[in-house]
Amino acid sequence: MTEERPAGTPVLRRMNRAAVLDAVRRRAPEPVRLAELSRLTELTRPTVAQAVEDLLAAGWLRQHAPRPATVGRPATRFSLNGRAAPVLGLDVGPHTVTAGIADLAGERLAVIRRTVGRRSARHLLEAVDEATDEALATAGLAAEQITAVSAATPGIVEETTGRVLFVPSVPGWSEIDLAGRLRARFRCAVTVENDANLAALAAAHQRTGAGTLLAVQWGERLGAGVVIDGRLHRGAGQAGEIGFIRPADILPDSDLPDAAGDGRGPLERAIGAEAIVNLARRRAAEHPESGIARATDAAAVFAAAAGGDPIAAEVVDRVAAVFAEAIAPVVLVLSPHVIVIGGGIARAGAVLLDAIARHLEDLTLTPPSVELSELAEGTVLTGAIQMALDEVWRNTLTVC
Repeated sequence: MTEERPAGTPVLRRMNRAAVLDAVRRRAPEPVRLAELSRLTELTRPTVAQAVEDLLAAGWLRQHAPRPATVGRPATRFSLNGRAAPVLGLDVGPHTVTAGIADLAGERLAVIRRTVGRRSARHLLEAVDEATDEALATAGLAAEQITAVSAATPGIVEETTGRVLFVPSVPGWSEIDLAGRLRARFRCAVTVENDANLAALAAAHQRTGAGTLLAVQWGERLGAGVVIDGRLHRGAGQAGEIGFIRPADILPDSDLPDAAGDGRGPLERAIGAEAIVNLARRRAAEHPESGIARATDAAAVFAAAAGGDPIAAEVVDRVAAVFAEAIAPVVLVLSPHVIVIGGGIARAGAVLLDAIARHLEDLTLTPPSVELSELAEGTVLTGAIQMALDEVWRNTLTVC
């Protein structure tokens, strides 16, 4: 029988550095004193001091001048050196591309948004390059300084390769090796993920505790991500594609926009942002005095409903009913603790939220809490940056 040998000093020092760095991360962005680090890590003060010295020398931490103290000697404080490992997050959509660079503490160094001129893979790639170039320039960074990249894309993404398998909203996009292109440029860990999945991670990161969360990205299209006890649930690869649900209470064909060939599913065609505007205009045709007769976007419809317009309120209730009808089976199967709605529709406010909750009450056994994401359209980018940071920390805490 082989006797187990204790870990050597280099291994112990690496473990101590990882523990101290993780403690500083959990306190970020606030600087922390040695005494606090000793308490948080349950390591002796001399051990913490040695680990801090090593991390300062390696560039992971920075030292702050002591605060004036009324009693005793002022204590030196330490915080993350965010510039030690900046990350890039990309939100790649059919109409816009947003590039965001954040430092190790999650502080945004640059956020650049680019409109896509035409709905084609080539124009989308051009927008990705332009947004990325400007984000790097704004942050004052070179590509080789980026330590992890996470890109959000519409469509079904193969988990093991990052290849986009199906994305009807952008012709030719599934033929592009986005992950390969990004790896060739940045020479670091690159992850490509479905946009709704990253929105779900962002929503879950804002909450504390375990549980099941269903995050819905609702704009022109609809998708969802599921997070169970902090882990993304992908299923066989297509989990969350709620846009292709066909609810029993679907709107009549006369209320649907002409969507031939655009790849949108039944639910997207029924209550996507464009469909909401079309429905509002049809309902207001006989009521020209209604504010929604001139609505140009879904936000105007929700604002009119919140302001007491009865026709707008009717439209919102109809949309909420269709959404609840579609999502109720998902709620009955998963029994999520909360549904978080992000995307452009997240700006609808309580008028939509209350209507959805009311309809779910009649369709489910234990209705979950329904919330609107505070991040709204920024949810996907936040999720992309968070996934990139998670990758950096996963690697850093094992080798620091």
